[in-house]
Amino acid sequence: MSQATIATRVRWRLALPCILFMLMSSLDRSNISFAASMMNAELGFTPSQYGFGAGILFAGFLAGQYPSLWWLQRVGMRRWIATCALLWGCAAGAMGFIDTHVGFYTLRVVIGLAEGGLAPGIVLYLSQFATERERATTFTMPALAIPASVVLGAPLSGWLLGTQWDLPLSPWRFMFIAEAIPTLLLGLAALLYLPDTPDQARFLSSGERQWLMANAAHRFERKPRNDWSGLREPLVPMAGILWFCLLSGSYGVIYWLPQVIQSLTGLSSLGIGMVGALPWVGVVVGMYANARHSDHTGERYWHVALPALLAAAMLLLAWKAGPGALALVALLLAGLGLGSAQGAFWALPTPLLRPESFSVAVVAINILGSAGGLVMPQLMGIARERSGGFALPTLLVVSVLLVAAVLVGAIHLRYRRDPREARAIAPS
Repeated sequence: MSQATIATRVRWRLALPCILFMLMSSLDRSNISFAASMMNAELGFTPSQYGFGAGILFAGFLAGQYPSLWWLQRVGMRRWIATCALLWGCAAGAMGFIDTHVGFYTLRVVIGLAEGGLAPGIVLYLSQFATERERATTFTMPALAIPASVVLGAPLSGWLLGTQWDLPLSPWRFMFIAEAIPTLLLGLAALLYLPDTPDQARFLSSGERQWLMANAAHRFERKPRNDWSGLREPLVPMAGILWFCLLSGSYGVIYWLPQVIQSLTGLSSLGIGMVGALPWVGVVVGMYANARHSDHTGERYWHVALPALLAAAMLLLAWKAGPGALALVALLLAGLGLGSAQGAFWALPTPLLRPESFSVAVVAINILGSAGGLVMPQLMGIARERSGGFALPTLLVVSVLLVAAVLVGAIHLRYRRDPREARAIAPS
């Protein structure tokens, strides 16, 4: 059995289900961007109040990171992800019944708390099934769910909002309830489907399981050491701030793009959803293609820096071009750059982390990065209120992407180890 065959089985059997969980978490997190126009009018939200509600989710998201890691390490993947999905699914569905600002903010925090450990938990989980050679591709596959949730969720949300349902509910309320149901079903299914560790992976032979445990990029420990001294390594804050910049670019676009499209085109809800999905098609393509190319060449730094610069340039072009085909093409290419940078990101710092502090460092990097979701939507809401348009918010996103490119160069200068040095030995 070849290493490539094992990797293919792992992707289909484990990475694909993880994609579904990440897809639903992203959809339940970002679907307020499509409900915003109706919801804001009905509940009386100003742009800054909406931006605060969009971003406050990440207060819970950040607070839930280490507790979620602790729970994962002690109960295993099946129980952990079922608990997370059932909690955020219930809160996401309850969004359909809010009547006050406080209720909106509270539920957003609960959703964030439940989803907080999902991304780093899945990275840690899949790292015990991935070799060094497959690192970028394996880690990127679940991350594909975030843009895929917009590509699929934008038309779905637009359809749910634009259809005249014979229900005693506003369309935006029905949308929240309908899109929460698959999350609850997935949470229940996880209890029967996912193995906790490679030795429980019955889709592999005994020899393949033994080889995988010996050659995995990271060994998962039920009683982890969690050496916190690794946080003093400069790589952790540098990589965390880099991830913050890359995610800030994405969240800045996710939560405001539908309103930008509406202001430029005046399309229907379904039309806004279809057009709003275009940049995320580019993100999906960029994530997977760039991760595969990074694994093929073994190069990590340019695979993050150049796409970040491309995304910044294309966002500027889309802003200057105004309504029209050129702006749509620029948004598609901006999405390609955003996705490409994120797709190769985790393969850059993880080979450089010390094994004894790997889990703690991954969560710390993700906490710093996820703060972008807390900060950027609020900053863009304030910038839009003060400027009266989207020029200043666009410049905010462009600025953080330029900082990301600079940080990649700084990490390269500080850590010159070539990730190609670490290669797993293929099974016989």
